Amino acid sequence: MGGLRGLAAPFVALGPSGVAVRTRLKQLTTCDVEVLRQVGAHLGALASRDLTARCRDGLDHDADAWAVRKRELTPLSSARWAGAITKASHDQWALARRGAHAHIQSLEAGVRTLRHRLSLPVGEKGTKHAPGGYRSRREWHAKTRRLHVLEDRLARARADWTAGVVHVVRGGKRLARARHHLTAASRTEARWRERWEAARSFVQADGESGKRFGNETIRISPDGEVSIRLPAPFARLANAPHGRYVLTSRIRFAHRGQEWADHVAANRAVAYRIHHDVSRGRWYVTASWQKPATPTVPLAAALTEGVIGVDVNADHLTAWRLDRHGNPTGHPRRFPYDLTGPADHRDAQLRHALTRLLHWVTTCGVKAIAVENLDFTAEKTREKHGRRKRFRQLISGMPTTRLRARLASMADQAGVTIIAVDPAYTSKWGAQHWQKPLTSTTRKTTRHDAASIAIGRRAQGHPIRRRTAPPRTHQSDGCGHRTVQAGPETPGREGPRPRIPGPRTRSVPPDTARTRATRTPNTVRDVRSDQEWVQDSLLLTE
Repeated sequence: MGGLRGLAAPFVALGPSGVAVRTRLKQLTTCDVEVLRQVGAHLGALASRDLTARCRDGLDHDADAWAVRKRELTPLSSARWAGAITKASHDQWALARRGAHAHIQSLEAGVRTLRHRLSLPVGEKGTKHAPGGYRSRREWHAKTRRLHVLEDRLARARADWTAGVVHVVRGGKRLARARHHLTAASRTEARWRERWEAARSFVQADGESGKRFGNETIRISPDGEVSIRLPAPFARLANAPHGRYVLTSRIRFAHRGQEWADHVAANRAVAYRIHHDVSRGRWYVTASWQKPATPTVPLAAALTEGVIGVDVNADHLTAWRLDRHGNPTGHPRRFPYDLTGPADHRDAQLRHALTRLLHWVTTCGVKAIAVENLDFTAEKTREKHGRRKRFRQLISGMPTTRLRARLASMADQAGVTIIAVDPAYTSKWGAQHWQKPLTSTTRKTTRHDAASIAIGRRAQGHPIRRRTAPPRTHQSDGCGHRTVQAGPETPGREGPRPRIPGPRTRSVPPDTARTRATRTPNTVRDVRSDQEWVQDSLLLTE
């Protein structure tokens, strides 16, 4: 056991801190669409200019610089639009900064692995915890050149990090590069231009508590009326008082609609974003608001009704219910999903699988789900897994981050607690101790099924190893109860044995006294024995 790494203790995952819902803007007129396009293009240009200023400030940015940027944008829009633009620019710069740090960590891991493998002789075998040398001299030479390339990239990334330089593109770097490869992307220039303008459009406003319906810039009333405070250059397009434009479309949030209505009626802060989906030709509005932190349930209280262990795989979720003693009950359940195709399709597949999982959890009456605390950020590098390209694609395609966020939000809405466990050795030990014993002629237990049991037992604090059956001569109460899930003081761990009347010897059956009174006699008795016999009185003689 000395070579095994330490295991982290299971913990209750925190619930979501915010809510975001989306609905479609239907029945928009030509005038509505034109106003949204002009406002989005104007504010998008201001947002691009402000992001450039924010990136130019770098690490020297402070509250005074933020105020200067906001004052410059206010005459061209409004004070609230300027506040939303500067805040969005700051958040985008911070996101790019975190991405740069993750990129540096990935490069450092790659350089470290290359240096280690290049220091070994060619053809040397690797160990369980460290890779070996390269297979051929040709591969060794190619990796030497790659090491110089990565070291150069790392030096530039570190220099940018020290200077506070970030690389960010409003609208997306992938879409910007597609402009130079329109034939390969099967797009026309007009079609690309439409997507580019829609991606760089900016029609979003932060909420304000205490203001009418929670937002003064983009206001949506409880009955679904949408109105926008137009920027100063577009005040002539207003069709309502105070420089506002009211859309003809009425919206309704199907998901969490009552929760949104309560926030709006109470004038709580609600942020809105209006965007155009070019591929579908539709306009959408997204509402988001902060949610009070849900108090976490103690781990012991969450496990009172047992737990359902969930193993996350590339194409399905495997779940198995465990009772409060760690014993698997019933049959395993599998919830498949397809992660091929566009991002919207993958997200919908993931939501559908989690919905079915939570419905089953609610039906079972269990209040806790145990999942692995997976993080593949440092495990999918090219240098770590070498030629295992399919494995790198497999772990890169697993939506661990999105699944954690989705599961935490949906489970909080369903009243289910999420318990995160250390993922170390769950698949290996689960298959070693549980796969074969749970396989029968009518059920084939897979490695993923066994891993779900290991995950659930680790969340409960039980060892993954199954209880070892004692010898035949010791399978009695003489040496105590052979169990690790329930202590001797736990009532109902086995139940009292029924009391059977009669002697307990090897020569006389234990049910002798009970059967003698009820069985039919097999011998023929004298007839007089069945008659009532009365003794006559004694004769007195003289």
